[in-house]
Amino acid sequence: MEFSLLGPISVTSGSQELPLGPAKRRSVLALLLLQPNTTVPLEQLIDSLWEDEPPEHARTVVQGHVSRLRATLATGGAEAYGIELATHGSAYLLRMPEELIDAHRFGELVTLARPEAAPADAVPLLREALGLWRGPALTGTVTSPPFAAAAHALEERRLSAVEALARAYGALGEHEQAAAVLYSAAVNHPLREGLIAALMRALFRTGRQSDALEWYHRTRRLLSEELGVDPGERLRSAYEEILRAEATDGGRKATEPKRGATAAPADGRAFHVKHGGGTQPSGDGGADGAGATGTGAGAQGGRDGIGRGGAGAAPRLLPRPPARFLGREAELRALTHVLTDRTSEESPLAVVAGPAGVGKTAYAVQWAHLHAGAFPDGQLFADLRGFGGGDEAAPAEILRDFLQALGTPPERVPSSAQAASALFRSLVAERRLLVVLDNARSSAQVRPLLPGGPHCATVVTSRSRLDGLVATDCARPVGLQALGHEEGAALLGAMLGSERVAEDPAAARELVDLCDGLPLALRAAAAQLTARPRWRLARLASALRDERRRLALLSAEDTGIAAALRVSVARLSADDARLLRALANSPDGHLNASAAAALAGYDQERTQDGLERLAEMHLVDEEATDVYTISALTQLFARDAGGEGARRPEGGDGTEPGGPDGAGGRPGGGAG
Repeated sequence: MEFSLLGPISVTSGSQELPLGPAKRRSVLALLLLQPNTTVPLEQLIDSLWEDEPPEHARTVVQGHVSRLRATLATGGAEAYGIELATHGSAYLLRMPEELIDAHRFGELVTLARPEAAPADAVPLLREALGLWRGPALTGTVTSPPFAAAAHALEERRLSAVEALARAYGALGEHEQAAAVLYSAAVNHPLREGLIAALMRALFRTGRQSDALEWYHRTRRLLSEELGVDPGERLRSAYEEILRAEATDGGRKATEPKRGATAAPADGRAFHVKHGGGTQPSGDGGADGAGATGTGAGAQGGRDGIGRGGAGAAPRLLPRPPARFLGREAELRALTHVLTDRTSEESPLAVVAGPAGVGKTAYAVQWAHLHAGAFPDGQLFADLRGFGGGDEAAPAEILRDFLQALGTPPERVPSSAQAASALFRSLVAERRLLVVLDNARSSAQVRPLLPGGPHCATVVTSRSRLDGLVATDCARPVGLQALGHEEGAALLGAMLGSERVAEDPAAARELVDLCDGLPLALRAAAAQLTARPRWRLARLASALRDERRRLALLSAEDTGIAAALRVSVARLSADDARLLRALANSPDGHLNASAAAALAGYDQERTQDGLERLAEMHLVDEEATDVYTISALTQLFARDAGGEGARRPEGGDGTEPGGPDGAGGRPGGGAG
């Protein structure tokens, strides 16, 4: 029978894993395993299981969990292994041979290893010890301070073992192996100065001076940004030591790798850092440089399990290019200008904003595919679900996906969004990477996902203007407007065939107007005509003139303009939804704040604030000072919905599950 604390809490008997039940029961077992052969008071268990005030029946709950654990251990043959879970008054005692606990075996192996005195013997001992880890310690326990402290203590012991293994490799002259071992830990603990200092020395001893110095500068920036402090003595000493060595002998020559040691990336090409330009392969990396990595250390990704998104495997997470994307040449040039502006040292950040259905997703994805070659270290994409039918994506969820795409093993991804964000910024600090954050709800949702490296670029799409990003992160807004008659007719022609549109150009022009020039609505109209090949464009235009039917006709299965608007309106407060409904009664859709106040029955100041919020969400448009317009389709929706969408988003009835413009997760659905 074996008990595991170094990863998910588990008990195995033979080849069978015993069922341990819910988190609190696993936590009771973990606390007993952390103190084997020692009585653990019931009060200590209660204090550890409930972070807040425990319930009145807490004692009964703990007693029930102990009883179930005792039965589970018995079914696994605990008695044959000398294991007994006993009760001593108001305390519990888990009698057992301690060598059955992986954390105990880990500690014994580390104690036996003497990396400086006997490095050849220490290496296999430490490798065996570290091999016992299957993920973050105490995974599956409750998130209370006692368990967090215990997990932290175990992680500190693991890092000490990593550093000891690196010292053993260094004593044997196997500096490449030392760097590989340290790199993995350094990526996941970018603020641990002693670890970074050891990695710098190991890299320097392999002849990779520029990589070593780059780690210093990266860590210095992180310390300043995250903690507001300068590097400590150990980090400064390693940096100065490398500079002195370079100054005295022109740079130490690379230590000859021992036979069997890997001194270059897995594909056989050596990498070097070019200041100001990221890292580039010294050999032919292909026309688009897809083999480039973000840092020299990242070139070792294939050996240490971190950074597999580096050499030869840069992440390519973009959705497929949008189908039949037409026009938008001026807007594409504007985005290019924003994202290639190098007048500052900051990472360029663009916010593509516009109303529901205008094609923001398709536009951003089209640009990303056109310019993918400018970002050889990869392209990351995430739907933040800010305007979907369900909950918005949590930053920690997106960061986990990004870090794994960049090669971080799942068990090494930090659980907190703050730590994961710091690791993400560290990994991409010197990479040439494009990040596309689609369908954002707020600036706060976006900030943890920003790469920050000077060679990275970020595109954010949203129905909101995200003024907060403009204010605090120097984001550059790129507005996306509805299509004009020519572009709208061209989109219909691409969907239906140019001959069918050419038969009745006047009807095509009217269809563009009835669809408010929104690509999503035009595509839905084209879907109606595709399903009815005998219909002329004029027949659909005639049907769309009926305002009672228009929104229904501009829908296609799970996508449509009503579904897209429903999610936008669902994000409004009750007051703003009422104001929008009042504006929908405007005869021509044009009004000023005074007229809006009269329609809504609000005072002037309250109305002005509400109009600004509606304009920020692109539900109304401020054409000029105190001149607001509301589109025909938004008017129809606000009248028909009666404000219901502001209180009750109706998932599963046409809300778009995959993208902000009702595209069902495919950027082509909102293409313009």
